[in-house]
Amino acid sequence: MRALVTGGAGFIGSHLIDRLVARGDEVVVIDNLSSGHASFIQGHLDSGKAVMVEGDICTPTDVSKAMAMDIDCVFHLAANPDIRLGTRITDTDLKQGTVATYNILEAMRVNGVKNIAFASSSVVYGEDAPLPTPESHGPCMPISLYGASKQAGEGLISSWVGTFGLQAWIFRFANIIGARGTHGVIFDFIHKLKKDPSRLEVLGNGLQEKSYMEVGDCVDGILHVMEQANEPLNLYNLGSHDTASVRRIAEIVVDVTGCHDAVIEYTGGDRGWAGDIPRARLGIEKMLKSGFDVTMNSDEAIRHTAACLLSEIGLE
Repeated sequence: MRALVTGGAGFIGSHLIDRLVARGDEVVVIDNLSSGHASFIQGHLDSGKAVMVEGDICTPTDVSKAMAMDIDCVFHLAANPDIRLGTRITDTDLKQGTVATYNILEAMRVNGVKNIAFASSSVVYGEDAPLPTPESHGPCMPISLYGASKQAGEGLISSWVGTFGLQAWIFRFANIIGARGTHGVIFDFIHKLKKDPSRLEVLGNGLQEKSYMEVGDCVDGILHVMEQANEPLNLYNLGSHDTASVRRIAEIVVDVTGCHDAVIEYTGGDRGWAGDIPRARLGIEKMLKSGFDVTMNSDEAIRHTAACLLSEIGLE
């Protein structure tokens, strides 16, 4: 198979490419390197197993260039990685999410590419969904601009399946963490402690509670489900069996960093920022019935991630 991975130099994308290359697939990467790093996949580029198109999926000509390279399947992972950015620059997710997904789908139509896997998110469910939340929950009412863009992307993909005969796998992710992370709560906590080992500021009251999934489990889950599910449109939650609070994450990061004298301070409120969902947990029964299970639950994934990120910045 020859795969196109959007955002392939990024966090999740680079781990997916590791798996694709390991099983013998050829990979084309499109990434503008705004948050990804070519170094994450440099070994695959040097070996010729992956080819890099440095381009922007917001630019149709860049997408067309990549899609014209005999692609069999698209893994559409590229998006704005910072949910909070949408509160300041309100067209960010419209452009980098909704419009960019349209560009991908239209280039697929023009070039006769029929298969797409899409990285959606648990945030499409909004904050009033039952916990754990099954794929059948609806209507979905996201409360962030990022969530709205993911829901719009799902709708566009569904319409291309129905109108143009694509086959699609939509994955609603829990919070994905692990090595090579470039953003998120664990990344932020480590860098705050690096700057001031005596104090750790936590946004909100620390009681926000969500599921965390290690990135290797995430990409293995994607590839497993794609082998098992063969409907025209396939929708799966990907997550772990449990949740962890932000307070617990702070405690683990303080422990892993060795900053045991750090005072954890909370800014207050039930969420970290506008559009944040205080509590989220995905129902994963459908994933489990497919024959896939995670190797780490939330606490294990958090501790593993903290250790990996410390090592990557040379503070282990």
